[in-house]
Amino acid sequence: MASIKRTFARLGLGYIKPASYLPFAPAFAMKAAMIPYLDYDALERTPRRSDPYDFLILENFILPARFPLVCGDFPATPGAGSHPPCELDIRGHFAAMMAELEAGRFRSAIEAKFAIDLTGRPSMYTVRGAVRAKDGSIHTDSKTKLITVLLYMNEGWEADGGRLRILRSGTDMEDHVAEVSPNGGTLLAFRRSENSWHGHKPFEGRRRAVQLNWVTSQEVVDREQGRHRLSTKVKKLTGAIFGG
Repeated sequence: MASIKRTFARLGLGYIKPASYLPFAPAFAMKAAMIPYLDYDALERTPRRSDPYDFLILENFILPARFPLVCGDFPATPGAGSHPPCELDIRGHFAAMMAELEAGRFRSAIEAKFAIDLTGRPSMYTVRGAVRAKDGSIHTDSKTKLITVLLYMNEGWEADGGRLRILRSGTDMEDHVAEVSPNGGTLLAFRRSENSWHGHKPFEGRRRAVQLNWVTSQEVVDREQGRHRLSTKVKKLTGAIFGG
C-alpha cells in the first residue's frame, strides 16, 4: 500500500483508496509510472564526440508524444536562476520523467557513453524556467562536477541568443564546434574538464531546462542544493513583497 501511495504522490495525484467499484485505480497508477518518457534507443545510437572535449547532443530525447505532457507539468519557478526541486512543485508527468532520468538505466547509458564509472557518485538536479541577459557567460563548470546533463523543454526556439555552444576556448563565443537549440526535449551531455568551455549569446526571458549532474561527493550535493535553496527562498520572498 505504501508503494502505491508513493507512486500516486510522484505523479502529482492524490491517492484514492480503492473501492469495489474502482478496483483498477492502483494498477492504473503503476502502469502510468512505467510508461517511458525518454528515447534510450536513440541515445544508444548517438555517438559521443571528443573535439574539443567529450560531449553528445540528441534532439527529441524526450519522446515527442510525451513532450507536451511533460511541458504541461513543468514547475513554475520564481524568476531566473537554478532552483532545487525541494523548493518547487514537482508533480505529474514532469515528476515521472525526472524519476526516469534519475534511475539506473540513464546512469548506465551515460557511463557507457563516456567510459566513466559513476558507482558511489551522487547526482543532483536543478530547474531553470528563465534566464537573464547576463547569463550564459563562458565557463567550464566547477571541478566538483563529473558529468553535466542539460535537458531542454521549450516548444520551439527562434531567438539567436540562448543557444548553448560547445566552444574551443574560454575567450571566443564564435569559435564553436556545435550549437544546441534549447527546444523539443533536446539532450546535451558532456564530461567536465579543464577545457569544457561552453556558453550562449545573451537572451532574456523564458528558457526552460533541467540540469542534472553527477558530482564527486554528497558534501557537494548538500552544499550546492543548500545554496540554490536559499537563493530560491529569497526570490520567493522578494516576489511576495514586491510582486513579479
